[in-house]
Amino acid sequence: MKIKELFKISSLPVVVASLCCLSPVILVLLGLSTVSFASSLADILYGEYKWVFRTVGAVLLALSIVYYVRRTKGICTLDEAKKRRTEVINIAAVSLVVGIVGYFFFLYVVVEYAGIWLGLW
Repeated sequence: MKIKELFKISSLPVVVASLCCLSPVILVLLGLSTVSFASSLADILYGEYKWVFRTVGAVLLALSIVYYVRRTKGICTLDEAKKRRTEVINIAAVSLVVGIVGYFFFLYVVVEYAGIWLGLW
């Protein structure tokens, strides 16, 4: 698996899982919200609903892995998946690790510093 393919698989789920803190930053950058409202929104979304965003991100990662395996690798049936089990497991494991590392980096470094720069937290 190439690095570019890994980022294709995991980039959208990482962004979706990070929307709890990314959406207030986007609202402020677009001028649709004040800093105080965005800060309170971030507190509510991250404090009470972060598990929803993480769950949706995990489901989206699983769906993107299935889509990748079916479209790119041509593994469409269960018999074929059983024959190429190690390949499917390796793709899923590597994608999961890249997704988790990408989530932590994007949320706790990129979004965190963007929020600090904007004065949200």
